[in-house]
Amino acid sequence: MLASLSIRDIVLIDRLDIDFAAGMTVLTGETGAGKSILLDALTLALGGRGDAGLVRHGEAQGQVVAVFDVATGHPVRALLRANDVPDDGDVILRRIQTADGRTRAFLNDQPVSVGLLRQAGQMLVEVHGQHDERALVDPESHRLLLDAFGGLDGLAATVADAHGGLRAAERAVREHRARIEAARREADFLRAAVDELATLDPQAGEEEELAARRTRMMQVEKIAADLSEAYETLNGSASPIPELSSLLRRMERKADQAPGLLSGPAGALAGALDLLEEARSGLEAALRETDFDPRELESTEERLFALRAAGRKFSVAVDDLAGLRRRMAADLADLDAGEEKLGALEATAVAARVAYDAAAASLSEQRADAARALEAAVAAELPALKLERARFLVELARDPESRTPTGIDTVEFWVQTNPGTRPGPMMKVASGGELSRFLLALKVSLADTGSAPTLVFDEIDTGVGGAVAEAIGVRLARLAEAVQVLTVTHAPQVAARAAGHFLISKEEADAERVATRIARIDREHRREEIARMLAGSVITEEARAAAARLIAQAAG
Repeated sequence: MLASLSIRDIVLIDRLDIDFAAGMTVLTGETGAGKSILLDALTLALGGRGDAGLVRHGEAQGQVVAVFDVATGHPVRALLRANDVPDDGDVILRRIQTADGRTRAFLNDQPVSVGLLRQAGQMLVEVHGQHDERALVDPESHRLLLDAFGGLDGLAATVADAHGGLRAAERAVREHRARIEAARREADFLRAAVDELATLDPQAGEEEELAARRTRMMQVEKIAADLSEAYETLNGSASPIPELSSLLRRMERKADQAPGLLSGPAGALAGALDLLEEARSGLEAALRETDFDPRELESTEERLFALRAAGRKFSVAVDDLAGLRRRMAADLADLDAGEEKLGALEATAVAARVAYDAAAASLSEQRADAARALEAAVAAELPALKLERARFLVELARDPESRTPTGIDTVEFWVQTNPGTRPGPMMKVASGGELSRFLLALKVSLADTGSAPTLVFDEIDTGVGGAVAEAIGVRLARLAEAVQVLTVTHAPQVAARAAGHFLISKEEADAERVATRIARIDREHRREEIARMLAGSVITEEARAAAARLIAQAAG
């Protein structure tokens, strides 16, 4: 519900802070006191159209903040989370209007687009008046209201799922048929290409492997001669190793003849022989690794160049040749076995169509039942609202061939204002006063379904009095048992039914300007205000007594 509203520098309002409660709250005051300004400010906070004229004269900007106490599972919280807006605690809508016409929007103190602010506002508040069409102008909302009234949301979701399955099946048929036709046009090319790729048999990653192997063999080929020459030097007939080994043995035999003289040179010579032997072994191992058949390099290059040529020919990367081969083979398989597969897909589409038609027909029948029940519920409210000769109609048109996610029905609320007149869409046929009363009857009938948590009624009792005003008050109070109701009214019968009462007045702020003020009034002042609404500018004791009776009657 709307917990509080803060307004700064909007038209005649310089500073205003209002706390609201659940149930029914009325706002009253003399004509011109500023009741419409208050609703304009609230509409601005809800994402309504901005206007530089809303900013109080002499100020650079105005601001409106609306704070809502919202249940944890309310859809507006999912909307906030989907747009990365924190949703802990209250939901706060804030709008700044500047004197140059620009506006800024905030949700929970995070800057957002006006569109997102408006979307959140529509989930939280419905504003209804003689000239406010938002709740009724879109027939799509009529269908949603009817489904909610009839408890058909689950079946409607089933129809939407069935529609999705039908569209997917039909899309599969279209795509497969297109593939068959394309394959048929390119059959000769496909067969030649598949044969060529089958012979080539490209493998994923093969290009990289062949290129690396080719590079290594080319590098090895460059150093193979040097390795061979070095190995021949150490292992061939001219190798110094045998001669040095013989020399070492002679020195070791004569070492005893000159103790200490030959041990150093002999050790160094032994170390040199060990290193030479290690080098010879290393060269031998390297030669073994570099030993390859030149024909292997040739075959590697031939394979690599063949793969790259195929990639250029078919305009794909070499690594994609294997996938291309599979797709082309699949296209040929579709061509060869296409009719059989197409028949199976068409059978699936037919089954999906049958399932959708059955679900949509069931939904349509239950919508027809719900439509009659809604008509009866609204009709029961009309006599007390002095619309006893009028009829409320749910125009339900069925087109089995018009398969949509919402079913095969179009739903629109119609009215017939008098016997003998032509029924038509509510927004076009009903006058302002009739429209507001039809709307009230409809909202009472739908009190438990399809409603925002806060309903605002702007002078829907204009032009009526007595029993009709009393009936409007009774119904607004009944609505307030399910949702929060705020109503601007001139009818004392309506004001007497409220649980909360605010008086809007215009006062002199200083010598040069006036300002709109709002105050919650207690029981005694409330009786005085209702007496004023009954009597006018001069309040009599009879008016006070009548006001007291209205309040007592409403309380009883």
